[in-house]
This record gives sequence, structure tokens and C-alpha cells, in this order.
Amino acid sequence: MNYQESLEMFERLFEHQMNDEQMREFLTGLKLDESTNVETIAAAAHVMRNHSIALPVKEELKDRIIDIVGTGGDKIGSFNISSTVSLLVASSGAYVAKHGSRSVTSKSGSADMFERLGVRLDLSKENSARLLEETGFTFMFAQNYHPAMKFIMPVRKSIPDKTIFNILGPLTNPAGVKKTLLGVFDKSFVPKLAEALKINQATDALVVSSRERMDEISISDVTYAAKLKNGSIEEFVIDPQNYGIKRAPLAAIIGGDGDENAKILTDIFENRATDAQRDIVLINAAAAFIVDAQARDFQDGLEIAKDALLSGNAKAKLKQIIEVSSKL
Repeated sequence: MNYQESLEMFERLFEHQMNDEQMREFLTGLKLDESTNVETIAAAAHVMRNHSIALPVKEELKDRIIDIVGTGGDKIGSFNISSTVSLLVASSGAYVAKHGSRSVTSKSGSADMFERLGVRLDLSKENSARLLEETGFTFMFAQNYHPAMKFIMPVRKSIPDKTIFNILGPLTNPAGVKKTLLGVFDKSFVPKLAEALKINQATDALVVSSRERMDEISISDVTYAAKLKNGSIEEFVIDPQNYGIKRAPLAAIIGGDGDENAKILTDIFENRATDAQRDIVLINAAAAFIVDAQARDFQDGLEIAKDALLSGNAKAKLKQIIEVSSKL
């Protein structure tokens, strides 16, 4: 299907103009592999975001907000790296509108960890926007912003294989972000998701997938990347060793349930985490600073990220977010 055909089909899906069997047939017919059409991904994301409840972001913030997110599905079981990075980046002056949910393929989704930390998940969209304005960070619990998914998800869950919905979440942020650091579980989707972001008017993005199929920048191996900037997409490989970060096995960044992942985040912010836990956050934060135009390159981004930890800014930002969210 081309872009227009895909738009029409996904409009039918989200307008509930298909019965369950038609939905199942449509979704299973869209293979999620190297043959997946970029225009179909972009059209699906466009329709899904149009059917979401929009975060009422102030006009002056719309071009500044960034999301730092993974598709999930890598089955590695790492701690909540993108969520930890999001808070660190917010502590350095960025406006991070984090879009996430509870656990699907791991023991702890971003929502599970934020809940354990004391960040409220039940804020109205107006108060979520206020949290963003006052602290530079907000968390949007996906199920509260995508009402049309209520009748789609039962069918989706009945399909044993991955579907296009396994990659749509990070492309459908309800705040309408134009800047994204996005991790995906398969390198074949790196250029495709970068192109889909471009089609849907993203201005700055970095899409990453490691050689071990991790939806983050890895410190265990190299990571494949595609950068969207000024309307152009550049593909390259990231090797953290080039920036002074030591290799560590995947086992060194494995997490657990919400409580355990909350403890890992706290340890990182209090500078008592393992080197591997700290380093994987630093390299991913460096990438986010590049997307946010705070850093020229990875070395520059690493310096900003290290300063956020050593200065205590990241720890203080988390405390502020918890306090403000509890009062809203």
C-alpha cells in the first residue's frame, strides 16, 4: 500500500469500521520485517496520533520538546534505560515529554518504574502539561491517551506474531514531539523509522538498534544509527569505545521489576551504580543531547551528561518532579 491507501485503511481501523475478523486479517497481512513499507508505517503513525488525546502544550514549547523512547520487544530485560536518560536530560534544560506504558516484554515498563519512584500516573492532560512546563519533564501513560486502542488491542493480543503496533508507540507521542531519540529491536527498521519520522514532520531524530538487537545504544557491541537533521538522513555506526566507554556484557545492564529498576535509577543518580549501569545511561543521554541540539557530538554530550550526574542535578530534578506531580 502507498501512503494514501494506508491512511484510508488505518482510518477505517481506528474509526472501528472493521469487525474483529477484518482487523485480524488486516494486521496479520502487514508483515513486520524487512519488507515493511515505510509509507505504511508513517501513515499508521499519523492516523494513530490523530486519534490520540493531545497534550495541551504551550505554543512556545512545541518545537522544544523531545521524547526518548524504545519500541520494546528486544527481550533483553535491561533496566529502564530510556526513562533514566529522560530524567537526566530534563535536568540539563531539555523539555522531555515521555510516552510509555506498563511492562509488555520485560518485568518493568516505564510506567511501573515511575510509579515506584513516586511520580503520579493519574494526572489529567492539563496537569501533565503543567508538570512539563514547571519541571521540564512529564510522563504520559499511553493507555490514557489512545482511547481507540481499547477495541484494537484485544485483537492485537490474539495475534501471536509481532504486528505494526510493535513499532508505532514511539511514533505517536501525544505531545506532538518533533525531536526523538528512538530505539528499535531490529536494525532493518532503523532507516525506515527515521524516514517515517521525516514524513510525519519530525525535525530532529536519532534512531538506533544495537548489533545484539537492543533498542538502545549498547555498551556491549556497536549500534546502528540513522540521524534525521535538516531534512536529510545519515546512517552510521556508534562504537562507545571511541568515546572512552569500556565494553561490558549485556548481563551488566539487566534490570528487574519496578522496584529494582527504581533502585538502579536512584543508584545512578546518587553515583553509587556500577560502571556499566552509569555508562549506558551516559552514552544514550549524549545521543539525546545531540538530538536536542545541546551537544555538537557524542564527546560533547558525554560531558554534559556526566556533569548532570556529578553535580547532583539529575537527583534534584527527580525530587522536583515527584514533589510537583504530587501537588497537581
